[in-house]
Amino acid sequence: MAFTLEDLPIRDDLRGQSPYGAPQKHVRVQLNVNENTHPVPQDVADDIVESVRRALETVNRYPDREFTELRESLAGYLGHDLAAEQIWAANGSNEVIQQLLQAFGGPGRSVLGFPPTYSMHSIIASGTGTQWIAAERDAEFRISPETAVAAVRAHRPDVVFLCGPNNPTGTPLDLATIEAVYDATDGIVMVDEAYAEFMPVGQPTALTLLPGRERLVVSRTMSKAFAFAGARVGYLAAHPAVIDALRLVRLPYHLSALTQAAAVAALRHAPEMLAMVDDIRGQRDRMVDGLRAMGYSPYETWSNFVLFGGVADPRAAFESLLEQDVIVRDLGIPNHLRVSAGTEEETTAFLDAMRRVATEQPPVRVTA
Repeated sequence: MAFTLEDLPIRDDLRGQSPYGAPQKHVRVQLNVNENTHPVPQDVADDIVESVRRALETVNRYPDREFTELRESLAGYLGHDLAAEQIWAANGSNEVIQQLLQAFGGPGRSVLGFPPTYSMHSIIASGTGTQWIAAERDAEFRISPETAVAAVRAHRPDVVFLCGPNNPTGTPLDLATIEAVYDATDGIVMVDEAYAEFMPVGQPTALTLLPGRERLVVSRTMSKAFAFAGARVGYLAAHPAVIDALRLVRLPYHLSALTQAAAVAALRHAPEMLAMVDDIRGQRDRMVDGLRAMGYSPYETWSNFVLFGGVADPRAAFESLLEQDVIVRDLGIPNHLRVSAGTEEETTAFLDAMRRVATEQPPVRVTA
């Protein structure tokens, strides 16, 4: 009999679990993992390559443990009068979240979330020995202040995770909900703003709530709007005391010199890198309009993806799209699929493929 994971002396709370992972299939139109499918502009790529080349000249030495230049660059990019000492970064926002739970979660402590939400929140909770508590959302996948506060008071968590815009639904998160949650708990409140750059222009983010709220944390990433998913750079903004707590749990030199150099170079070109965001918003809205015209039920989205209901058989629809060289995400939500906004060509390919799906299995009426 083959030796398996279950034969190892693994922690009891990890038995039976599965690792995170969207399907990795090589198809022509990949719209399943919320990447920015637009390539990095050539002049920006050239500057990044040159910056990494210079960093390689001293790669025999350990990198700046405090990644000072990167934190200064991120603070400048975020604005809102943030200083470098209020910024923390790591290998993707997942590591940022992991460090947060290592510092403020752990055995005997709990984190409250509102599924459906980013699946790594509960996975990271499990990996750090933090109890994951799932609370209910309102209709259309929203969270009102009243609903959120009721959950906080019922469970008294040590950490609360909010996601705005929410993944995988794309729905907005009202600042009033964040304020109400913060006032209802003495614990850490983290707002995951991985898709903040895709929000409507001028829409205030949770960053505006940081002054005077020492336990509020706002997480961001360079993976989405900056088309930097392969570079693995996530970061957060918070009170300097929170940053000090993260220093207690981070591994030494957790950000390589090459990662730091690449990220700083990309941030030098922030306006050019973000120029593609308007196009992505346009393709996202085109998907919403096209799906609605077919009879599906797309939800309001402030992200770079669209969750839509009315899919009679999500697995069959997924396979039909795959046969047409298009991959989307089946999240296991009955009658729903999610699709990432891509280029104009990718959007056209997806909508054409979905019209064929709609012919094979007409949309059905569903409620969230």
